[in-house]
Amino acid sequence: MNPPVSVIRSAAAEAVAPRKNPFAPRPGPARRAESAVAWIFRLATYFVLACGLFIFASIVWKGLPTVTSAFERTDTFPYVTNTFLFRAPETLYVFEHEGQKREMGDAAFRAFREAETAKAAAAGQPAPRFTTQTYVYAAGGIWPCIVGTVLLVVGSMTIALTLGVASAIYLSEYARDTAFVRFIRLAILNLAGVPSIVFGLFGFAMFVLFFGWNVSLLAGWFTLAFMVLPVVITASEEALKAVPKGFREGSLALGATKWQTIRKNVLPYALPGILTSSILGIARVAGETAPIMFTAAYVVRDKLPWDVEKISDFFLQGVMALPYHIYVVSSKIPQNEYTQRVQYGTAFVFLGIVALIAASSILLRNKLRGRYKW
Repeated sequence: MNPPVSVIRSAAAEAVAPRKNPFAPRPGPARRAESAVAWIFRLATYFVLACGLFIFASIVWKGLPTVTSAFERTDTFPYVTNTFLFRAPETLYVFEHEGQKREMGDAAFRAFREAETAKAAAAGQPAPRFTTQTYVYAAGGIWPCIVGTVLLVVGSMTIALTLGVASAIYLSEYARDTAFVRFIRLAILNLAGVPSIVFGLFGFAMFVLFFGWNVSLLAGWFTLAFMVLPVVITASEEALKAVPKGFREGSLALGATKWQTIRKNVLPYALPGILTSSILGIARVAGETAPIMFTAAYVVRDKLPWDVEKISDFFLQGVMALPYHIYVVSSKIPQNEYTQRVQYGTAFVFLGIVALIAASSILLRNKLRGRYKW
């Protein structure tokens, strides 16, 4: 006897309908509380991202016009220049001439005044008088600050990576797990939390006074390198430990020495992780003000670092730097609309330089990751 149609339909519906997962979480007070906590964490993360985006957007919005409005034509190649990027900071002169309000930097104003005086003398008229308002660091550009910042970052990271990778190789590959080595690792971790002002005072006492380097690039390089050294050592050691032991054992089994094994079979595969530490170090080194204020930075310097007679003078001279320039313009001089645009323009260029250096490290790291895989 055939079953009725209703029974067949109910059986077919049960076969098509998805079965309920017996392991699925059941709704309840604990589950609702967990979901609420997850949403709190999510909203807190979005809030932090929104705050960071707002800060970056405000810097770009107010700083970009300062850079883009500074283009001028020149009579020599490349026939265009940017006065904000490629000139030194100057005092701004604001005055009225022939019913028009004019703004000129110190050099341009002096040349303009001399030309007007000569024109008046040729016409037999008295020299014109200009009623001016002056604003310090509100004209010119930040070229010496850009050069000094790049030199400080490149030099200090070169020293930090050299010393840091060498220390990480010793701690990871040669040192035994003794109490003294554990104490060294603990000291390195503690140094990572020391405030930058302490490193600045240390660099001033050690390199500026004791070694007699004075306020110079060399003193700033070593101060910033020692400040970022704990981060480089820790990250490099972890990158070396992440390389499989089989690489070492296979190399040693084929007759390679310890150093040959490290140089050929360990370091190449740890380089992406080491470059990650350099990215973290660049972000910290480039933005520090207190250490370079004591050891390397000048408020104003007319000459560029390479305008020296001897090579040794290049290393034993101070430089201007973007973070210190921002600090001086924003806190050490009277504030007005002219200094505000310099502040945001300098901050915009500073973020761009740091992003460019970090992006270069990221691209190199990704290239090495693609080459060395296991």
